[in-house]
Amino acid sequence: MKAETIAIGSELLLGQIANTNAQIISKALQDIGIDVYFHTCVGDNRDRIIEVFSAAIKRSDLIILTGGLGPTIDDLTKETISSYLKIPLEVDQHSLERIKKYFETHRIIMTKNNYKQALMPKNAVSIPNKRGTAPGVLLKYDSKIIVMLPGPPFEMEPMLMDTVIPYLSKLSSEVIHSRVLKFYGLGESKLEEEIEDLLANQTNPTIAPLAKMGEVTLRITAKADSVKKAQDLIEPLEKEILSRIGEYVYGYDNENIEEIVARFLSNNNLTLATAESCTGGLISHKLTNVPGVSKNFERGIISYSNRSKTELLGVKHNTLKKYGAVSEQTALEMAQGLRKLYQCDIGLSITGIAGPGGGTDKKPVGLVYIGYSDSKSDIVKKHIFRGIRKEIKERAANAALHLVFNILKTYR
Repeated sequence: MKAETIAIGSELLLGQIANTNAQIISKALQDIGIDVYFHTCVGDNRDRIIEVFSAAIKRSDLIILTGGLGPTIDDLTKETISSYLKIPLEVDQHSLERIKKYFETHRIIMTKNNYKQALMPKNAVSIPNKRGTAPGVLLKYDSKIIVMLPGPPFEMEPMLMDTVIPYLSKLSSEVIHSRVLKFYGLGESKLEEEIEDLLANQTNPTIAPLAKMGEVTLRITAKADSVKKAQDLIEPLEKEILSRIGEYVYGYDNENIEEIVARFLSNNNLTLATAESCTGGLISHKLTNVPGVSKNFERGIISYSNRSKTELLGVKHNTLKKYGAVSEQTALEMAQGLRKLYQCDIGLSITGIAGPGGGTDKKPVGLVYIGYSDSKSDIVKKHIFRGIRKEIKERAANAALHLVFNILKTYR
């Protein structure tokens, strides 16, 4: 079954919001073995919606449209698609009662234009919306399946997962299953060189590399008639890849580096504190996104100024004067000061020049020092990262967490 998505909304084309629905839908369809061939985005314009839809219905078996189901005059999806297919719209009494109840529950006066949300193409099935007023549409047309869902992901996703995916899964005889390998410390070009023969000869499973912020992922994807059979296809290829470059793997599938670090800290009953200058609390932010990390993350200090480095971390005035705030010596004293002053097992520090200004020939933009201190060792790593300010901060925070990971994994 070939599928495609059509996102309707001028706000998407204007860049005011991102089309996250396409990602959510594609992932859900992949899990039940349905291939997505196209993503299209179109504005709130009847003629252009028809142009896009007419192409979709000729080439795809399943079309999922999102957006344009609201009560206002620019919400055109149902009306436009029904008109194009020459299917009349009828009031769906069940949907109308749900909409009325929604307004009563929220003590809001229902206006006349909300009644149009209860209109359904004849013989279509309405998809209940538990989080809003716009019901979805499930319509069979000849051999095609057409689904219309609201634009807000908060409303769309539960409708997709609760109604649409269970319906479609009964029609699909295959599953598409993926295994993601995550690498750090190995560039994309070097990784591809190491597995060039595997990439050249891939069939089922397939291998897809992706580079992002100093990390590289490999997605191994297999299609089979069950998850178990897909896993059996993936396993020998995964083992072959790991035999060549497994030393660079840090994680799998959906896990990220902060979750892995938090797990290592918990498993080894260790506490960690951070002192951040150029990253401004980004490491702390990443760690505190992990539920339960409060048992092991002692504190995070943003020591942006020289004064804060001396007052909060005990960095010597002479160190700052002689070597500067961005230096190996300052990074080390920041990490050591953290561990000693706040009685934690690990002190992690970071100082650098995120740009766009402030760089010199000796200390260019992107120069970052990461300090690490525990009872066994004191380490400082020097990096020069490329990119704009936001990218340098992201790369630096990730590098700091990977430093902790590479040390803690020896505790296994």
